[in-house]
Amino acid sequence: MKGINIFLADGFEDVEALATNDVLRRGGLDVNIISIYDETSVESSHGITVDADYTLDEVDLSASPAGPGDIMIFPGGMPGTRNLAACEPLMEAMRRHYAAGGAVAAICAAPGLVVSQLDSLEGVEFTCFDGFQDAPEAKGAVFTPKPAVRSGRIITGRSAGHAVSFALEILAMLRPEKVEAVKHSMYLWTV
Repeated sequence: MKGINIFLADGFEDVEALATNDVLRRGGLDVNIISIYDETSVESSHGITVDADYTLDEVDLSASPAGPGDIMIFPGGMPGTRNLAACEPLMEAMRRHYAAGGAVAAICAAPGLVVSQLDSLEGVEFTCFDGFQDAPEAKGAVFTPKPAVRSGRIITGRSAGHAVSFALEILAMLRPEKVEAVKHSMYLWTV
């Protein structure tokens, strides 16, 4: 799947989705917000309605020719993460995307429920919200309780409190020259 895409399902964590979108756009990146439903309107876990750019049916879910600059981003939140994980067309697209060389980023519960659906995670270092590490570990991934972790083409974040660190890790992979300017614009000089 081409481009930088954040996928939303009802019950998504507001901060994890919107802070990531904000940081990446501050870095000059073109980000698409995609609803997994037939309509663009998606409700967060805190009752905030977001109007996505596209619905899942409106985007090309093919993996070819995905590269490391093409990234699928999955926020956490409940029941949003379970809704993402249950969307089989999206999970199949993620597997094809990753196999074709694309990157995957997930935060909070999403590493445990979404990223764990990749075919192999042997040796991948990851983080997530406590209690969601079992499925990735069962596939050979190594849990570490850091705010954000990049391991090859997989980026993971711990929780809503670390959403900006997660987003900056994505930005560092895609546009490393923009990280310091974005941190400065957000008064994050000590991060």
